[in-house]
Amino acid sequence: MDKVLVIGGSGAYFLEKESFGKVLEVKRFDTPFGISNPVYTIRHEDGFDFFFLSRHGEKDYDVTAPFVNYRANIYTAKFLGVGRIFAWTGPGSLREDFRPGDYVIPSDLLDFTKGRKSTFFENGGLGFVRQSPVFCPQISDLVREVFAELNLPFHFGGTYVCTEGPRLETPAEIRAFKRLGGDLVGMTLVPEVFLAKELEICYGAVCYVTNYAEGVKNYDFKAGVLFEGMLPPRDKEKVDMAVERFPQIVKRLVLKLVREERTCPCGSLMERYRKKGKIGEDWREWIFKL
Repeated sequence: MDKVLVIGGSGAYFLEKESFGKVLEVKRFDTPFGISNPVYTIRHEDGFDFFFLSRHGEKDYDVTAPFVNYRANIYTAKFLGVGRIFAWTGPGSLREDFRPGDYVIPSDLLDFTKGRKSTFFENGGLGFVRQSPVFCPQISDLVREVFAELNLPFHFGGTYVCTEGPRLETPAEIRAFKRLGGDLVGMTLVPEVFLAKELEICYGAVCYVTNYAEGVKNYDFKAGVLFEGMLPPRDKEKVDMAVERFPQIVKRLVLKLVREERTCPCGSLMERYRKKGKIGEDWREWIFKL
């Protein structure tokens, strides 16, 4: 049975951890890359345990995307024996038909980050890993099943543009991203997905649309509110509801993830290096002894 880590994105800090199951333990891990976010061990109502991590903080949005310690978090996941990661994130929409509060299962990614540590293999000849598919297809399919079973509308497929942040994007950048084929713009899936794949962990994601990106809809500037007016009150209600459903979504999804064997390519992404004799079975040696 694969161990599962759920990475909660924007809004996770407002959810009670007990809404996912019984909290057995919470612990931060000291890794070679620094201290991880707090990791919760949660007992599912069906009797198995899984892990939960809130990416941006415990009580509020305290750590912005470029300063999340992605390497420490993914290293911790591997240390705990995690084989599958499900993450959510709250991007803006580049399309009028991807509305605030909508769920989107992304299928591709454009990386516009600049200063993040995006690999574990800084000092070795590893990490030449294929990125098609970007996200684990098996997890994406299981997420589709969950949405269908819960009668939740969603969009399947879309290109997520990841920017450096913490600032929001300029109107010209948004126009450029749209011309490049972007559908959503956020700040968190990179390098998280790439790091997971380097350690042969399946990684699947769901986006819940938080707002329209700059220039898609014209809103007046309002000081002191979220996005300074880019999220009207009627849309905020839909966004809040999308976040409130995540415990229900997660409980159903992790049950599927622990029951279904991995048939995706994610678990053999480093196989070429094994065959060459460059790496063995101890994944820690991949990072530190090459």
